[in-house]
Amino acid sequence: MHDTILLSLTAIVVLGIAAQWLAWRVKVPAILFLLLIGITLGPAFDLLNPDELFGDLLFPIVSLAVGVILFEGSLTLRFREIQGVSSTIVRMVSLGAVISWGVAATAAHWFVGLGWPIAFLFGALVVVTGPTVIAPLLRIVRPSPRVSKILRWEAIIIDPIGALLAVLVYEFIVTQSQTGAAGLGGVVLPFLELVGLGIVLGVAGGWLLGQLLARHALPDYLINVTVLAAVLAVFTASNVLAEESGLLAVTVMGIWLANMRGVPLDDILHFKETLSILFISGLFILLAARIDPATLSQVGFGALLVLAAIVFVAQPLKVWLSAIGSGLNWREKTMIAWIGPRGIVAAAVSGLFALKLVEQGLEGAEVIVPLTFIIIVGTVVLASLTARPLARALDIALPEDHGVLIVGANRVTREIAKVLKKHGFRVVMADGNYSEIRQARMDGLETYYGNPVSEAADRKLDLVGIGQMFAMSAQSEVNNLAAVRYRHEFGQSNVFVLQTPQEVAGSDNQRITTQFNARGLFREDVSLGHLFRLVEAGAELFSTRLTENFGYSEYLAHYEGRGELLFGITPNGNLRPLSDELSQRPGPGWVLIGLYEPSADADRPAPREGAAAPSGGGERLPG
Repeated sequence: MHDTILLSLTAIVVLGIAAQWLAWRVKVPAILFLLLIGITLGPAFDLLNPDELFGDLLFPIVSLAVGVILFEGSLTLRFREIQGVSSTIVRMVSLGAVISWGVAATAAHWFVGLGWPIAFLFGALVVVTGPTVIAPLLRIVRPSPRVSKILRWEAIIIDPIGALLAVLVYEFIVTQSQTGAAGLGGVVLPFLELVGLGIVLGVAGGWLLGQLLARHALPDYLINVTVLAAVLAVFTASNVLAEESGLLAVTVMGIWLANMRGVPLDDILHFKETLSILFISGLFILLAARIDPATLSQVGFGALLVLAAIVFVAQPLKVWLSAIGSGLNWREKTMIAWIGPRGIVAAAVSGLFALKLVEQGLEGAEVIVPLTFIIIVGTVVLASLTARPLARALDIALPEDHGVLIVGANRVTREIAKVLKKHGFRVVMADGNYSEIRQARMDGLETYYGNPVSEAADRKLDLVGIGQMFAMSAQSEVNNLAAVRYRHEFGQSNVFVLQTPQEVAGSDNQRITTQFNARGLFREDVSLGHLFRLVEAGAELFSTRLTENFGYSEYLAHYEGRGELLFGITPNGNLRPLSDELSQRPGPGWVLIGLYEPSADADRPAPREGAAAPSGGGERLPG
C-alpha cells in the first residue's frame, strides 16, 4: 500500500515536470500535455484515482495549491503598469471581460443546460487567458509588435482580475446555498460579510508582510518560506472565520503586496513561479484523472457549441468593441480576436470549485470541470494550429527570434552591430553612456539609452524578434547583471558575456563570483581590450562564405595569426558566437565573421554571385 502511494506521488511529480519540459521544447502550452497525462492515467487506463490516493486530504491539498497559484498570479497586477498601457487593453479587461462572461454563461445555460448560478460561475472561469498560455503562443505566432503587446498585457492583467471575478461569483453561490435564501435580499448581507472579511484579512496580511520585507526584517534565506507560510496562514485563517473566503483573501493579499512601495518582489516572484509550476503540474494531472467519462460524454456536443460561442462570438465582440477608436486595422483586430486560449486559472479554480459545490449538492457542479477542460483544450489547440498560418495570411507575422541585444555601444560593438545588420539581423544596442548611444544612432543603429537592467528597460526596451544577448560593455558589473536579468528572457544558452580586460588580468578577489557567470563570448582568452587593440592596429570585420573548395580548415589557415573569428551564420540563418569548443563544425554554406588585420595579398575582391571561390579565399561578402 505504501509503495503504491509513493509510486503514484513520484509519478505525478516526474510526469508533470516532464510535460513542462516537453512543452518548452515544442513551444506549446504545457497544459495540453498535463491534461493528456491525467486523462491517460485516470479515465483511460484507471491507473490513478486521486480520491483513493489522498482520501480526505484531496480537498485541502487542492485548496492550498489553488491559493498559492492565485497569490502568485495576483502579484503581477501592478496598478502603475496598467496606467501605462493603452485604452484598448483597459477596455478589453473591463468591458471585454463582461462580454466574455455574459456570452460564455448564456451559451453554457442554453447548450449544456446549466442553471444560471453555475453557468455564471463557468462564464467567470473562462474569462481568463493568462500569460502562461499566451506567452508560448506568441513565441510561435510572432505577430506584429502592436498585436503582441495587446495580447501580452491583456493576459497579465486579466489573470488576477478574472480570478477575483470567479472567486466572487463562487462566494455568492456558496452564500446563497448556505443561507438557503431564495431571493437576492437574503443573500446580499452574508455575501458582503464574507467578501468584506476576505478583503480585510487580505489587506492586513499583505500590509504586514510588506512591512517585514520593506524593513528587511527577514534574512534572505527565510524570505521565500516566510511568504509561503504567510499565504497559507491568511488562507486558512480566512476560511476558518468565514468558510470559502480564503481564495479571495490571498488574491487581495497578492494585489496589495504588489502595489506597496519599496517591497522587493523579484526573488519572491521567481520562487512563487517555481512553486506554482510544481503545483500546477500535479494539480492538472490530478483534476484530469478525476474526470468521469460519463459526464464528459454528457456535455460533449453542447460543449462544442459553447466553444464555438466563445471563439466566434465572445472573442470578436470583445475585441471589436474594445478597439473602437484605437487605430488598429481589421487584420490586427482579427488576429487579436483569434488568439484567446484559456489555461491555468480556469483549470485550477474550476477543479476546486467543482469539488466544493458537489459536496454541497448543487446540481450541475459536476459538469464544470469537463466543460472547462474542453474549452481549454479547444481554444489552445485551435490557436496553436492555426494562429501562425493566419498571421502569415494577414501579413502581420514577424520573422523568427534571430535578433540580438548588445549591451554596450562602444566602438567595437558598433562595428559588429553594423555587420550583423547588413546580414539581416535586428540589432538593438543598450547603453547608459549618451555619447556612445548618440554615435550608434548616427551610424543608423537601433538603440536604447539607459540602464539595460532598469525597471524602465523592462517596460520600454522592445525585444520583439530578439533571441540572444551579447554583454560587451567595458563594465563587468553591468555585463553580469544583464546576464542575470536576461537569462530568464532568452534562456541561459542564449546569453553571452565578453570578458573585460580587468577580468582577464585580475586576480580571483577582483572577479565577480561564478554564481553570476554566463556563457563566455568568443575564445576563453579573448576580452574587450583584445578586440580594441585589434581595431587600433587596423583590423576590420570580414564576412566570408565557406564553399566546397574553401572549407573551415582552409579558412583558419588563411586568416591564421591575423585576428579573431567571432561569429558564424548557419545556412538556415542562425547566428552563432564561435568559441574554442564548437558544438557544430562550420561547413559549406556557413558565413564566418572575423576581425582581422588585412595583408597585402590575402584579401581579394569578392567573386560574382554564383562564381567559384578564389583559390586564396572563400566568397567575400559585404561587411
